[in-house]
Amino acid sequence: MPGLKPRADDRAVAPAGAGGSLRRRLLLGTLAWILASLLIAGWGLGRLFQQHVERQLDAELGIHLNQLAAALALDADGRPLYTPALSDPRFARPYSGLYWQIDRLAAPGELAAQPALLRSRSLWDAVLSVPVDALADGELHVHRVEGPDGQALRMIERVLRPAERPEQALRLILAANEALVDAPVARLHGVLVLALGVLAAGLASAAVVQLRLGLAPLARLRDALAAVHHGRRSAIEGRFPSEIQPLVDEFNAVLARNAEVVERARTQAGNLAHALKTPLSVLANAAARDDGALAKLVTEQVGLARTQVDYHLARARAAAAAGLPGQRTPLRPVLEGLLRLMDKVHAERGLQLRIVDCAPTLAFRGEVQDLQELLGNLLDNACKWAATTVELRCQQAGEQLCVLIDDDGRGLPETAREAVFARGARADERAPGSGLGLAIVRELAELYGGSVALEASPLGGVRAALRLPAG
Repeated sequence: MPGLKPRADDRAVAPAGAGGSLRRRLLLGTLAWILASLLIAGWGLGRLFQQHVERQLDAELGIHLNQLAAALALDADGRPLYTPALSDPRFARPYSGLYWQIDRLAAPGELAAQPALLRSRSLWDAVLSVPVDALADGELHVHRVEGPDGQALRMIERVLRPAERPEQALRLILAANEALVDAPVARLHGVLVLALGVLAAGLASAAVVQLRLGLAPLARLRDALAAVHHGRRSAIEGRFPSEIQPLVDEFNAVLARNAEVVERARTQAGNLAHALKTPLSVLANAAARDDGALAKLVTEQVGLARTQVDYHLARARAAAAAGLPGQRTPLRPVLEGLLRLMDKVHAERGLQLRIVDCAPTLAFRGEVQDLQELLGNLLDNACKWAATTVELRCQQAGEQLCVLIDDDGRGLPETAREAVFARGARADERAPGSGLGLAIVRELAELYGGSVALEASPLGGVRAALRLPAG
């Protein structure tokens, strides 16, 4: 139906409400935590393994350095001699990545040191350049330098003084290509990425399953609340986890108390109506036995008092029931009952009263008495002004129900369509009635968050368009 939109409070309890959003937030937060934890763990493991490999390489270089020192001797002229004692074949293969070198440091009175007195065959024609630093005898230093063929080397050095010539200081150098460290670390990183990826996928799947199972009661609670709001249930049904059940019980208790309050208000309204109608009937009967001016005045005022009592009691009862959840009244049975009644009330006119379109599943989210009050006034008004025919159509658009009542009467000027809803206003003062019917319809409809309007009918008369919340 054009212009028919669901109310904002209906959208607020739609099934795709806050529960889905909460699930997404929890899922994204859990996945972010898992990813961050695995990244930190992977970085930490990689760093620890790299440090372990570096220590192993330093230990290996230290062993070679000790072997080199043990094999070192001096000739008669004080020149260092080397008896091959390092069995690793990489020392003999050019640019293999494992090197040694012996330098002689400058003695007192000498201007410069003599680098590369002896060196491994693996250096070929290259010389290791050692950073300038001061070493105490026996002290071990570790450096990172550039070696032959542009290799990045991890180097250790130590100063040794032969017992035969303590004034002569020799620097022993062992170096290894850092690829010996990088290669196993890179392999570990590959294994870590694969292992942590599998672990992340497993943890993410477990998180999704856990959140789905953990939030399932909240989804059921959301659906139960929607069922109460749309009138399919009068209370939240089913059992929930112990963390949620107290909330459900309290909510059901509030619903029960609200229903009790409404029922008490309805009872009190009925009692008040009977209490007022009895003396009004006594006054009306007394006035009917007299033809004087006072009797006519009393009869007129009693009629007005009855009309006002009915109007305000109906409005009070509807105001109490309008906000009560869990209400649902099927539409078609009420319409059929009202048409039978109108057919009897207006039997002398021979009107054709028919329902053109009204699905059996359509329902009003409210009480049956209020629906009868709304439709009864509109149908009675249509029957008063119809020439031969009154037609009804019912449709649902979103969360609202629209009932269209058409008559083929002489119609109503557009300027007067709004004025007839004023309390006491009448389109024709010669017609019977109090002028409160349409005013009651508008106020009841607005209490339920709906509306009513008069339009031009395709039959030539007036169309009453009543919009109410659908159940």
